[in-house]
Amino acid sequence: MSDEQQELERVAKIRELNDRFRRTGIGGRFVITGGVRALGPDALTQVLQEVASYDEFTEDNDPYGEHDFGTIYADRVKLFWKIDYYDRTLQAGSEDPADPVVTTRVLTLMRAEEY
Repeated sequence: MSDEQQELERVAKIRELNDRFRRTGIGGRFVITGGVRALGPDALTQVLQEVASYDEFTEDNDPYGEHDFGTIYADRVKLFWKIDYYDRTLQAGSEDPADPVVTTRVLTLMRAEEY
């Protein structure tokens, strides 16, 4: 298998793991900023459902094809969500985001102005 094919398969695995994590919460942790929590519990429930169902990936917001970033709105408030890859201890970056055995995904949900 060529290096290019191996990289395409690696990215596809990362994308699959990110999508599963976003939709189910399996494989990581969510961090929700105070600004998002201030929107209230009903808005937070809606926002988390929007993150889980997000499918508006383009070359502009997903240049590496990993499905690790998105922009959504809650009552005209612009929100970002971003998935980062950490080692199992959350002390350093993951050596291989395509390997769920060595990776903990962290999805941060924040207001755009908190970025």
